[in-house]
Amino acid sequence: MKSKPNMVDSMLDQVGKNLSEAMRFLGEEQREPEAATERQHFSRSCIPGPLQGDGQDVATILRLVHNLIHEEEDEDDKPSQNRVQNVGEHGQMALLGHSLAAYISMMDKEQLRKLTTRIQSDTTLWLCRLFRYENGSTCFHEDDRDGLVKVCRLVINARYEEYATEGYVVLNTRQPVIYQGASCRPGLGQHLCSQLGLPLSSLCTVPCNTLFGSQHQMDVALLEKLIKEDINAGKLPLLLIANAGTPGAGHTDKLGRLKELCDQYNLWLHVEGVNLATLALGQVTSSIMAATRSDSMTLTPGPWLGLPAVTAVTLYRHEDPALSLAAGLTSSHPVEKLRALPLWLSLQYLGHNGIVQKIKHATTLSQQFLQKLQSLSCIKTLVEDESDSPVVLFKFNQEGSTASSGSFCAGEKEVRDAFNRWLGEELAELVPTSGIDVVELEDEGTCIRFSPLLTAAVLGTREEDVESIVAKMTELVFVMSSTMSLREDFREETHKRSPSLRYINELAWPGLGVVRYEMQANRMDEDRKKQEQEKINTELLKKLQDLDTDILFSTGPEFATEQGCIFVGMVTDDVDVSDLVDTIAALGRDIEESGKLLQNMTEVVRKGILEAELQLQKANEEKLMEEGMLRQLPVVGSVLNWFSPIQSSIKGRTFSLAAGSLDSTEVTYSTKAQADRPSLQDTPISSSKKLPGQKLFRRAGASTDSTETSSTQAEATFQEENPTGISSSINPPISPPTPETPHHTSGDLVSEKNLKSPSEIDDSEASDEMHPEGQEAEESTR
Repeated sequence: MKSKPNMVDSMLDQVGKNLSEAMRFLGEEQREPEAATERQHFSRSCIPGPLQGDGQDVATILRLVHNLIHEEEDEDDKPSQNRVQNVGEHGQMALLGHSLAAYISMMDKEQLRKLTTRIQSDTTLWLCRLFRYENGSTCFHEDDRDGLVKVCRLVINARYEEYATEGYVVLNTRQPVIYQGASCRPGLGQHLCSQLGLPLSSLCTVPCNTLFGSQHQMDVALLEKLIKEDINAGKLPLLLIANAGTPGAGHTDKLGRLKELCDQYNLWLHVEGVNLATLALGQVTSSIMAATRSDSMTLTPGPWLGLPAVTAVTLYRHEDPALSLAAGLTSSHPVEKLRALPLWLSLQYLGHNGIVQKIKHATTLSQQFLQKLQSLSCIKTLVEDESDSPVVLFKFNQEGSTASSGSFCAGEKEVRDAFNRWLGEELAELVPTSGIDVVELEDEGTCIRFSPLLTAAVLGTREEDVESIVAKMTELVFVMSSTMSLREDFREETHKRSPSLRYINELAWPGLGVVRYEMQANRMDEDRKKQEQEKINTELLKKLQDLDTDILFSTGPEFATEQGCIFVGMVTDDVDVSDLVDTIAALGRDIEESGKLLQNMTEVVRKGILEAELQLQKANEEKLMEEGMLRQLPVVGSVLNWFSPIQSSIKGRTFSLAAGSLDSTEVTYSTKAQADRPSLQDTPISSSKKLPGQKLFRRAGASTDSTETSSTQAEATFQEENPTGISSSINPPISPPTPETPHHTSGDLVSEKNLKSPSEIDDSEASDEMHPEGQEAEESTR
């Protein structure tokens, strides 16, 4: 009899060791190079195959799981953020609970029944005391909506006495009605109707306050009016779903008044929301405390406490256990009660003080962040009426700065939503431990939410992270304000360069604006013109991205309505918009002219080749006429050329690709040098004037009375940093310095004269005759 407990202890120890080893193996982010190579090989051959005949060991299977987890990281060549959260010791207790539940399910039925009853009763007692819900029962469920579904079945069974025997037929006598607020999570009411087999007409959505109170709280007066209308229509008001922290904004309904209304009309009140977590704190607001009087409420302790894969819990009050069993709130199968085991272990590991500390830490982060936001300009907070709410909702709202000369006309809301979406995504990327996310509200549009109760315990958010969020936000808000102020200027400057530049009104783009370079070709069909224009804008985007500037140029998001455009990103207030637009237009013209030059050059070369073929054919005919037919014969021609050599008068030819012409080689052999021809690539290139270290398109902050020497040094430094430069059409070329007269010997002068054209020689000789010998020597020394 003593060996059985020892065997159980050894099995429990082995389960714990296996879990620890598996967590250690899967948690290793950096593996040896062989493992990285194996993951790359696995990602290329991830097609499932047949089971191995002899099976595989635990290490191989864990390695396979590790490869599956990190496969996407290898494909993106960068580690993904927050894919696998850090699991602390309290989280490992929850994972251990899942392993133990599988192990305990194999025990003897009687022993299993006693153990599961103890686990569920303990967990129920602890949760009811923690969240101030007296005399409550519990239902543990994986889907956090299942508790509400079972509560609705309980109410239907209680209100329709013959429902257990007659089924849904009794519902035809009086149609049940379920009420929910307009701020409830989307799809909840539809899920209830589909699970209960009710028509959508049984769902009544109550609007929120429109004139008085919060825009996210249920209108109690309107709810009472709707209840009376349904009763008069012969319907049965069944259940009301209220919120203690709406999914989007975190607002709490007037739970006290709603409870009074439910008692008056015999409705079941169900409450859910993230703010229910604050019931565990020492001081609770009266609006949240009213939730303890509800008939049922759903808790999600997993996110609140950072517990992985822990079930949701629905606390409810009902005196008839038979109806609870019929509704599925309780179960006669002991194995189903093992769902509470991970939570049972975790609650014991944390203890009462540890649970309260985690929830208090999250609410403290919210209050700290809310105070910081109130000191930032252009930031509007949306939970001002509930200062104790653990959810902070805010948005960028710069009044009067949408344009330099007025408001942003139509589409201002879309522009602000795009900017707020960009701000939320940037904050989430810059501070991944913050848990910042973006929400869409019907009345407020796009907003940014900070809800540490749902993320802090999982991500490990600390006060330093809040400070980092505020610091990053200060920088981003400055850039957003500058960009918002210059958007209208950018549009006006683009219109001035029409028709070469076209402004694209892309309201969903969070940046300075969107432009497209338009070709000026008129003798081109639309398809060809569209293709050429797309090539030009693609090349233009590459040139803009290569410039020495902080401005981001891109092809825009995938959902953009316009394709083949240049999307200009965020800018600071010192950007010269006129210079920026000039540069875009000038670069576009250069690319278009280069394309035309290439087309013209291709045509010239083609004509030159045809002309060269005609000249070569003519030369062959002259050679035939000059040498005669006999010299063309293979054997006879060789004998004649040996006895009587002939001096051919046919001259050599050279084909110039640059000019597309066939020229004689006589000049080449007589002067021992190629004839000078202007190169098509010798186009002057100039650079914009800017100080050393100054980015392009920035207004210079230096004084205007700087010396010419420092300006020249600045230009030289810029040309050294930017060897490619910008085309001469962007900025006027700088006047070249006066060339110095070089020293020559007499031999050099002679050879130099030989290479000059006759007009140049005449001018040179005339100049020599006008100056005496001593005067010429004096000038050569200057």
